[in-house]
Amino acid sequence: MASFGDLIKSETPVLVDFYADWCGPCKMMAPYLEEVAQKMKGKVKVIKVDVDKNQQASAKYKVQSIPTLILFQNGQIKWRQAGVVDPNTIMSQINNLNN
Repeated sequence: MASFGDLIKSETPVLVDFYADWCGPCKMMAPYLEEVAQKMKGKVKVIKVDVDKNQQASAKYKVQSIPTLILFQNGQIKWRQAGVVDPNTIMSQINNLNN
């Protein structure tokens, strides 16, 4: 598996979900992220980062509340949002990158 740094440098947008297993709102995001991954297959990679197991990445991107979604493209943050975000909002942010 590629390192996190290599993954987010992709030309293809990468949506990172910073979450924790014990987080209720994070569990609510799971089906939304699956929907985004299915509907936008080939247009975005969706990866999950457990903040408890990856504290270095969480600190680097100043993740202070979870869930936090960060959309990367070519190593740059293109969008970020904390809290539960509906699939349509996420997909519109991804589509905006390609316009």
